[in-house]
Order: sequence, then structure tokens, then C-alpha cells
Amino acid sequence: EIGSVREVNVKTGLPATTSTERLELLDDDEHILSVKFVGGDHRLRNYSSIVTVHPESIDGRPGTLVIESFVVDVPDGNTKDETCYFVEAVIKCNL
Repeated sequence: EIGSVREVNVKTGLPATTSTERLELLDDDEHILSVKFVGGDHRLRNYSSIVTVHPESIDGRPGTLVIESFVVDVPDGNTKDETCYFVEAVIKCNL
């Protein structure tokens, strides 16, 4: 349900142990999911993402293309590249 919040225990070895996430959008027909991080010890402030899933032919075989886009503030003491690396690691854990 839109607005639902989940508490996630991070077990990946990343520099975080918890994340609180709110479902912003879920469209089963269009295969769209949007999530906003609203808490946790991961230092990702104002993080929100949209995931879309599309049928795709891969080497002539049916497959799936997953596209995730996100916005996030770069924390003090980190670079844009460091922040993107961390977010990409989180994304890989969720896919």
C-alpha cells in the first residue's frame, strides 16, 4: 500500500545496519516502483528512487531490463562518486 513503511536490517557489510523506507508509488500494470528512504544509519539523505521493469530481448531470447534512477544528497565528507558507489551497492543488494 502506498505510504507503507518498512524497516530493513542491512546485512551486506556496507557501512550501515538499518534503513527505513517508504513506498511512494507502486504500479503493477506499468511495472513501476518508487521508494524514499526516511530513516536509518546509512547517511543517505533525501534519497528517492524509481525502478521500472521492461521486457527486453537479450541475444534473441526473452529477458527483462531493469532501470533504476535515484536522487540523493551527497553527505558532508563524501564525494559524489563515493555516494554513487554506495547507492549502487545498495541497489545491487535489492535486485
